[in-house]
Amino acid sequence: MDISLIIPALNEEESIPELTQWIQKALKDSGLQYEIWFIDDGSTDNTWEVIKKLKGQFSFVNGIKFRRNYGKSAALNTAFEACQGNVVITMDADLQDSPEEIIPLYNMIVKDGFDLVSGWKKVRYDNAITKNIPSKIYNTITGWMSGVKLHDMNCGLKAYKAEVIKSIEVFGEMHRYIPVIAKWAGFRNIGEKVVIHQARKYGKSKFGMSRFLYGFLDLSTILFIGKFGKRPMHFFGVLGVISFFVGFCFIAYLYFTKFAYGHTGMASRPAFHISLMMMIVGSQMFLTGFVAELISRNASERNSYHISDRI
Repeated sequence: MDISLIIPALNEEESIPELTQWIQKALKDSGLQYEIWFIDDGSTDNTWEVIKKLKGQFSFVNGIKFRRNYGKSAALNTAFEACQGNVVITMDADLQDSPEEIIPLYNMIVKDGFDLVSGWKKVRYDNAITKNIPSKIYNTITGWMSGVKLHDMNCGLKAYKAEVIKSIEVFGEMHRYIPVIAKWAGFRNIGEKVVIHQARKYGKSKFGMSRFLYGFLDLSTILFIGKFGKRPMHFFGVLGVISFFVGFCFIAYLYFTKFAYGHTGMASRPAFHISLMMMIVGSQMFLTGFVAELISRNASERNSYHISDRI
């Protein structure tokens, strides 16, 4: 199988038949074998009935239905486990991603050797205030924090080597940061391609402004797990020791001034309480690192590492 197309769908009964025909037309003369995986993420309309009807018409159509809405990350991760293509391409079901981009993205993986290629909707038809401007800020901050410089990190149109999606796990709302997750898994050849963005034809957007707050929290989680997931003491322990040491130095200075210069009322000085707080916080952070280290050492995946080759 050359290409697996993964398309999460939530209440997209109108767009899915049109999208399937569009994909079929775009790949008709390519000579490539492909499959389509529609993931019905707890739709409340007739999305699943539409997918079942398409399955009866086309052998390349496959479907998975969730009992309730679990989110895009769950849909992608489930399809990643099921798909069989050498190149995996994800796209949205709302007709805003153009199937004409499939072949160029496939060639960038197969011929140009990229591990992952992310789409860049350089010209967008979204609301500038609620989507475009916040997205630019979000992409800038994400690139600065993660080191993955992409103009459109959250673009649903992406292409992957099969090895990439079989080596990572996506959960929560972390589908936004698959390039960052892939980088931490050792896949550093990440490219970008300007893609066509279509105006929404049916329905309405499923994402609100809350995704930016949740996105920042998810990014912090990914960066922490990627760098300190197998050695949490290196994070909590270092911060704990620094905090305790600074607090201890302040306490030592206060006692020195008391005995050397006869200063009184040490317990009423703000510096005394700040020092105690820093020592307590430092001790707690050190113990947190110790407990996290015990949990990490006893985890089933403690010796799970990404291997790129073997002879």
